[in-house]
Amino acid sequence: MSTRASQLLRQLERLKLTFDSRSRRQIERSLKRLGRESIVDAVSLITLHELLLFLRAYPQSTAIVNETESLLREFVRRVQDAAAQDEDLSPLDHPELSGIAGRLVADTFSYYIVRGLVARYPRQVAFFWEWFEDENRLGQSWPRFMPLLEEDAFVEANIPYRSWLRAARGKETELGWLIRRFEKLPIEGAAKAELYDSQKLYVEWTPSYRATRTGMRLPPHLRSTKTFYHREPLLQRRDISFADELSTKSLTLKRLTKREGETVLDLARDASTVRYRELYGFTHGDPARVIKAPLGRGVDLFVTSLPSHARLPLRAYHSAIIFKNQVPVGYFEGLSLFERMESGFNLYYTFREGETAWLYANTLTVMRQLLRVTTFVLDPYQIGFENEEGIESGAFWFYRKLGFRPTAQRLQKLAESEEEKIRQRKNYRTPAGTLRKLAASPMVFELDRKRVGDWDRFQIREIGFAVQREMARRFGSTASEMRSEGVRFAERLLKSSTSHLAEPAKEVFSNFGIILLLIPDIEEWSREEKQMLLRIIQAKASGEESRYLRLMQKHERFRASIINLGSTPND
Repeated sequence: MSTRASQLLRQLERLKLTFDSRSRRQIERSLKRLGRESIVDAVSLITLHELLLFLRAYPQSTAIVNETESLLREFVRRVQDAAAQDEDLSPLDHPELSGIAGRLVADTFSYYIVRGLVARYPRQVAFFWEWFEDENRLGQSWPRFMPLLEEDAFVEANIPYRSWLRAARGKETELGWLIRRFEKLPIEGAAKAELYDSQKLYVEWTPSYRATRTGMRLPPHLRSTKTFYHREPLLQRRDISFADELSTKSLTLKRLTKREGETVLDLARDASTVRYRELYGFTHGDPARVIKAPLGRGVDLFVTSLPSHARLPLRAYHSAIIFKNQVPVGYFEGLSLFERMESGFNLYYTFREGETAWLYANTLTVMRQLLRVTTFVLDPYQIGFENEEGIESGAFWFYRKLGFRPTAQRLQKLAESEEEKIRQRKNYRTPAGTLRKLAASPMVFELDRKRVGDWDRFQIREIGFAVQREMARRFGSTASEMRSEGVRFAERLLKSSTSHLAEPAKEVFSNFGIILLLIPDIEEWSREEKQMLLRIIQAKASGEESRYLRLMQKHERFRASIINLGSTPND
């Protein structure tokens, strides 16, 4: 790379967060000049790519939008030029950076992801045999599709499985043929996925430009606002009141058509796949239940929920993908029970300097408005537990300064001690070891001050552990017997039969039945409390999970029972 190109990159890095007319003109000139520079080494290509994406999402002028788009469209050529000069481009494939135009992604993607890729990009996906390791797995599954393969697979060594596949597939691609065979198996979807995933087949995908990190944009018909140009410094955490944003703000929410919802989900799936991620809510999202929420400042947020057959046993699940000036910049995952939501928020690596606190506050505002949740809980991983990136970034203090607190009393006291040190010592920084201690507990933010502390010791898995102990004690560790007894008990208690229900609804009734077995005083509940409980179960099985949550939030006695079942002793 020339000295001139290096200087231009350093200048852009320095100016990208500087907002005045002079800096804007310098950025525009630097971008024009970079278009004439040859850059082929991997580190510089990465630097250029991430700068362009950031400036495209947080532009200061129309000229910057146009120049960044022009330079990004040339990125395939730049990557090809670097490859032609035998540059080592493997750094471009790191999971934090993968998805750059001109590169492929390869992994043992799940059955659902591969099936979607084959349906939408049949000529851009293929098996990546170079990484495949365990042929015995193929011998266990492929005889279902290939007559007489047992003669070879069951008794011979060094089976030429690709030759068998080549003979069987005819004119179809290898991957397309195999996926279609799996689709036709006479077993339910989860079993197909489990069987396919057990093969650990590597698949490579060379995404088209519009499916890469480089070129993915929100289509014009789904945009709510014009491009937002930043003429002033980006909003910082200190510029917002987290509690006020969540308490007072009201946003316009709009349900998309099923076709629009499918477009959003496809974008979300592709944005995740090129980054080697898979979010349950995107993979299994219901296209008929996608909500658009324009947040302002060029941000569109799309909330997805699950169809009845894919829902979790107890918690309501919602996810969201976030676009800033049409560029995907992050995602969100929310798991809700009554008024409590466990929230996971992630801005993609490139955009973590981009108004993170404001985006997070507005995302939770949408969830509060849509679901009426008022208690937001962070998993320890989010703040650094077994997550060194969270420790290095000081994630604990980011959330602490927004108003979150540790749920463990001993860690609350440690946090207060650290805050006192920060007040007294001008240059004090919390040691990494202390941050790791602080990250051992969930953190919580409560809007309803009357219910502070109610969920401090709650974890959903504690209910699962209680169920396992009861199963071992009463049913000899036989799940089917416990489920049958739970259904019979719930039918008698709630005066409702499951004989007429479809399979997903029966499973919901069964899940709740085993929970009801653990509530000691449930037979003493009033008729109205039991009727409300039945309505909650019915809502879980059909309709919107938002309705399921709202019904839950009205049942105080059930809430108290669930908190009691899922709470650990005081620390």
